[in-house]
Amino acid sequence: MNLTYFLFFLCIIVCTLIITYWAAKQSKTANQFYVAAGSLTGIQNGMAIAGDYISAASFLGIIGTIAISGFDGFLYAIGFLVSYLIVLFFIAEPVHRLGNYSLGDVICSRFPSIRMRWLMAISALLISILYMIPQLVAAGLLIRLLLDINYTTSVLVIGSLMTVYVVFGGMFATSWVQIVKTIVLMSGTFLLALIVLARFGWDIAELTAQVKTGTPLGEQFFQPGNLYDQPLESLSLHLALILGTAGLPHILIRLFTVRNVREVRRSLLTASWIIGLFYIIALVLGLGAVTLIGYNQLIDADPTGNLAAPLLAGKLGGDFLMAFIAAIAFTTIVAVVSGLVISATTAFSHDVYYHIIKKGQTTEKRQLRAAQWTAFVVGLISTLFALGLQHINVTLLVSLTFIVAASSNLPVLLFTIYWRRFNEIGAIIGMVCGLGASLTFLLLGPNIMDPDGGWIPREPLFPMANPGIVAIPIGFLGAYFGTLLTENPRESHQSFRRVYIKAHTGIDTKEDSS
Repeated sequence: MNLTYFLFFLCIIVCTLIITYWAAKQSKTANQFYVAAGSLTGIQNGMAIAGDYISAASFLGIIGTIAISGFDGFLYAIGFLVSYLIVLFFIAEPVHRLGNYSLGDVICSRFPSIRMRWLMAISALLISILYMIPQLVAAGLLIRLLLDINYTTSVLVIGSLMTVYVVFGGMFATSWVQIVKTIVLMSGTFLLALIVLARFGWDIAELTAQVKTGTPLGEQFFQPGNLYDQPLESLSLHLALILGTAGLPHILIRLFTVRNVREVRRSLLTASWIIGLFYIIALVLGLGAVTLIGYNQLIDADPTGNLAAPLLAGKLGGDFLMAFIAAIAFTTIVAVVSGLVISATTAFSHDVYYHIIKKGQTTEKRQLRAAQWTAFVVGLISTLFALGLQHINVTLLVSLTFIVAASSNLPVLLFTIYWRRFNEIGAIIGMVCGLGASLTFLLLGPNIMDPDGGWIPREPLFPMANPGIVAIPIGFLGAYFGTLLTENPRESHQSFRRVYIKAHTGIDTKEDSS
């Protein structure tokens, strides 16, 4: 075991536990545990959103995908970044005004029923677990590479640590871990990018020219079609990435951690600038990895490309820099998994336990205990799944999560906020159709069904690896036709008027309308 690597990882664990210990003292009520009592500023929350969003898929997967697949890898980053325009212009302010703790609050502000609470909670749990798996996979690969601990033990240890952070620290711990992660990540990757550019005399043209000698793709490296040779696959992928963010519960609940809509806007603008800068840095690191390490060595070290960034750091700065970059990647995983666990925890303990099981009649202590047990169960389930998905690129797993979010949550959110005729039956049908279609196409597609090492060793029944272009319209069409076939104009228009006014002004006209 390399002592340098061990000390860096130990430092990260100790620092995050200190933050958790401090946060535990601040999380005595449900409001504090779920949304940090709305105490964050817009800049702080923007840094936390960026920390939540720049996952292992971004830091490890994107850099590796650029190094191996060239132009197509950078297109992933473009999709992730553009998605924030959808959130900023259509989703953010209405969600902040309509909700308290969860997306279930937003939808149930118009359709207050047990069925909607259940569906929104199930969706949030499912999306959180799907997103958590690739983070744990990346963590297991890192620990195995650097500390020479087998993959299974690595995933079990890290899954346990992530659960501890949320169980005791809540949103306070999650937010500050994410803020610290953003600072460390941007500083470390910027430093590494400067070292890469210095190797080529600060000449970007020279760097791009030498890329062609380090990859068997040659000139094709800078052309589309290396990752997916079918344009429809690429279009489907980017549709999911652009629309998916607006349906991710762990991102949207961060809109409740600030005081007002001005801070919401500031949060998203801050996050967008940070994320955009990071993806420019990732491009430089991807080009540097394939040039300085070489395509064959990257594939030999890890066929999925997930270890390109640590390997590049080792090439440029030896064990110390490699350990530092690996520690940053580990911090990234800590921050993102914490956000996912708190999202899943909120969905169950607030939407299911508090509103459905206890019907709003329970103590703060019991509600927090339910949240802690939920965090434990979610962490356990995600860890068990991660054990079986060692040999898959983490970026691919994240893109599949975006498909589920875009085809289930997004149609219901948009129609709830903006469509007068939308009704509860339409919302239920839209959710069920979106979830069902995305998961069915995932299970029947080549990511799961593959004769060469797939979970189901058979030829895929659905040909597309990214089914977003089919699943997302199914979600929207399900909500649309479900509403038209069961429409009650008077009921729909009354509930819409109240929700629309509150979503865009913050004024609740519920008492007046009654």
